[in-house]
Amino acid sequence: MTTMETRREVLTKRLSELKNRLHEIEEELESHNSKDWEELAVEREEDEVLEGMGLSSQAEIRKIEAALGRIDAGEYGLCAKCGDKITNERLDVLPYTPFCKSCAV
Repeated sequence: MTTMETRREVLTKRLSELKNRLHEIEEELESHNSKDWEELAVEREEDEVLEGMGLSSQAEIRKIEAALGRIDAGEYGLCAKCGDKITNERLDVLPYTPFCKSCAV
């Protein structure tokens, strides 16, 4: 069985990874300034991919921060909708989920 401190460590580690990734994406986006039209077109396509990755990272960061808030409030592992316990198996896969399997559908 996973302890609450282990859950916190997993979430904190993932949060750090995502923030680092987001910083790298921002640096990459800022570095594009080609004067050649063909290169500029390729950079813009790459920028769209990077922006998508950045948005995905931001969304996951918000979910993780909310989960860490639930840990601090003593509400982690309880479904935000029905109040039932979220299974450890579900939390192993989605450690930031606020919903049990039944309510997530």
